[in-house]
Amino acid sequence: MSNTLILSIETSCDDTAIAILRSSEKGLEILTNQVSSQVKLHAKWGGVVPNLAAREHLNNFPKLLKIALEEADILPSQLDAIAVTNGPGLIPALLVGVNYAKTLSYLWEKPLFGIHHIEGHIYANFVGISNFQFPISKEIQNSKNIKKKSPSIIENCELKIENSTSKEFPILCLVVSGGHTQLVLMKDHLQYEIIGQTLDDAVGEAFDKVARILGIGYPGGPAVALRAQNFQFPNPNFQSNLNDKISNVQKNTSYGIKFPRPMMNKKNFDFSFSGLKTAVLYETKKNPALLKDKNYIAEICHEFQQACVDVLISKTLKAAELYSPKTIMLAGGVSANRQLREQLGQAIKQFTPNTSYKIPDISLTGDNAAMIAAAAAFRLEKMSDVQKKKAMAGWKNIQASANLQMK
Repeated sequence: MSNTLILSIETSCDDTAIAILRSSEKGLEILTNQVSSQVKLHAKWGGVVPNLAAREHLNNFPKLLKIALEEADILPSQLDAIAVTNGPGLIPALLVGVNYAKTLSYLWEKPLFGIHHIEGHIYANFVGISNFQFPISKEIQNSKNIKKKSPSIIENCELKIENSTSKEFPILCLVVSGGHTQLVLMKDHLQYEIIGQTLDDAVGEAFDKVARILGIGYPGGPAVALRAQNFQFPNPNFQSNLNDKISNVQKNTSYGIKFPRPMMNKKNFDFSFSGLKTAVLYETKKNPALLKDKNYIAEICHEFQQACVDVLISKTLKAAELYSPKTIMLAGGVSANRQLREQLGQAIKQFTPNTSYKIPDISLTGDNAAMIAAAAAFRLEKMSDVQKKKAMAGWKNIQASANLQMK
């Protein structure tokens, strides 16, 4: 890669983000990655209010830009390009970010590139490194239509995640966020084929709705995951022939909650999470008094989260069996979920041991501008001089689109 400095802007939802990234032969180096969160502002409504988000973006830009330039120790004249998320997302929020980027492009006389939000999430994988240990779900072990390629569960195995911009193609990417749940096949950089997607709610949206049902706060993903951690499994050493006293203790420690795994055994690669969310609603309506019981809430969160993880992993493994990718990647805000990161890694190690597994650094899983700059760096690398010259008119041509399709 050529030595390039890119300033990027991301405002697809409620996070105002500005980053500066250096692209070179050494890879992608983040010089600054500023994110201003609006979680507290929107928490009282249990979700993002688009017009409020847009107003806050407008207020945040001047101070964030100043901080970013100072931290990176970069002058506007040193920049080679500007990139901005132009969709999909909340149109009021997108419009503010796109127009701010267009203004900078015009004033600073820099080329401007519009980047698809999900493309940004995918390219977050090309920056960062992680290591972890993990177990694997019994649901995945018993899932139909998945061929086992190793004889037994491999527990507590360490899977190393390489830090490299040269991922091996084809790549299968599981995209999981508040607005998207997709399986994307990439045969080369910037080439996308969506082979599966949600038919209703995205998985992140389902987490938010379940958190709202349980009254445990916003955003839903971290709230559900936090309470799921508090779930205590019944003692696995309990046997049916134990005395009644111990059996009663066991019953008091578990509510026996079991949610469905929607479409997990279907042969296609599509998802559905609306019914799973409804199953949580029906469970709480049957036991409204238990909503004050922390153990009950913890068990619901654990079982709901595990159901989501099982479905996501099962579909990914089946797609991997058909398409034989050399690399499997995880992307999107829900990729921060520890159970998903770890269990997917274990499943890949067991069922597709010759496949490399890549995950974004935790700091790059949420909405941020560094991922937008990373995607822009690869687009710049593939552009001809004529195309780069045309990008000088980006301030005239780039438009925000709430339903932008990834091409």
